[in-house]
Amino acid sequence: MKKNRPGGHSHIVLTSHPQKDSKVPKVNWGAATAEERGPLIASMADHESSNVIGAYAGAYSVYRAMAVAIGVLDPLHVPDLRNTAPAERIGPHPQWADPDKIVSLDPWGHMAGEVFGKYRDQGLDVRPTIAVTKAHINVPEIHDAMRAGRLKPDGKILKENGDVRVTKAAIDPVWYLPGIAKRMNIDERDLRRSLFEHSGGMFPELVTRPDLKVFMPPIGGHTLYFMGDVETIHDPNVPLACRLHDECNGSDVFGSDICTCRPYLCHGIELCIDMAQKGGNGLIVYNRKEGRALGEVTKFLVYNARKRQEGGDSAAKYFERTECVAGVQDMRFQELMPDIFHWLGITKIDRFASMSNMKHDALAKHGIKVIERVPIPPELIPDDASVEMEAKKAAGYYVPDPEQVLDEKGLETVKGRDLDE
Repeated sequence: MKKNRPGGHSHIVLTSHPQKDSKVPKVNWGAATAEERGPLIASMADHESSNVIGAYAGAYSVYRAMAVAIGVLDPLHVPDLRNTAPAERIGPHPQWADPDKIVSLDPWGHMAGEVFGKYRDQGLDVRPTIAVTKAHINVPEIHDAMRAGRLKPDGKILKENGDVRVTKAAIDPVWYLPGIAKRMNIDERDLRRSLFEHSGGMFPELVTRPDLKVFMPPIGGHTLYFMGDVETIHDPNVPLACRLHDECNGSDVFGSDICTCRPYLCHGIELCIDMAQKGGNGLIVYNRKEGRALGEVTKFLVYNARKRQEGGDSAAKYFERTECVAGVQDMRFQELMPDIFHWLGITKIDRFASMSNMKHDALAKHGIKVIERVPIPPELIPDDASVEMEAKKAAGYYVPDPEQVLDEKGLETVKGRDLDE
């Protein structure tokens, strides 16, 4: 139920049972149309009108709460969505109508202002969880590729000054809890209980409102960068290059040389530009999962432990030190990652800039065919990153010999590093 404070701000008092007389539209996850699926409503101004658990804006919802607390944001503010429609049309695709294909994002999230307009007119707080816009990117490594002659400006995809024309999308996480539990092969009640207990009880509705099936977790989302024609990215007859990249702030932004993250990301961008210039499409998927989703504090603690251990840093103890600090090697849960590709309608990747077996196997399990896995050129691997590379090969994260890749028939074939091969 909802109680009002003297200042007019609403104070939420959670009930421990479903709201029986609610007029809020129900969520029919995996329905074929937006109208059948219904809007997702996470109203903080009128909690009784919500049909999901959590709040809009993912990790930034806590900052929103702070802004309300200090009085710089009206808690009743509803966004004016005029002129915010997607800059490119994406979908709908057949995968949207399969509740098992997409469980960690709202496929209709970029169309909320359009397809759920009547609900907004009724005063319901329906907001987009995905935004699509156009921009340019410019990174020094692309200038290097131009000087080396690997890339040439065409004025359309790549300009003389190194600007790369892109469409980009930002995606906030939206979890359909029954689907998440099924994907991870666990009981939904156990999932809800663990999310409740290990977030300090931040979301009591996880265990008190089993009728609410959708959760907006306060975690980082995803950013996508498209090069080429977004409207054909799902077409298997149009070649697609892709880099699937998990955030590494130290390398991606500040150029740390202890890992291969930025070099591989930039190599992926180069592959995508090349593919788009040849009439195909390029896609960079950037996931906010710092330090294999263990977090940057844990990541830096592990760095200290690796460097200070007896005998120095070594591939043999790379993951051992991670487990000693974090208790686990990896929490990225690549099982959820294919949802992005299902949202885009993608069924085939022609050039995949990754040697990660975890990523490749997750895609293959979901019917997304990878034709070629492109390794990072050895000259791009920093000396201090060799420990990481050897550890990942030994642990099965990477193909042991980056030149030996299995083709679709399971035959070992050598994939060239030259873009023109």
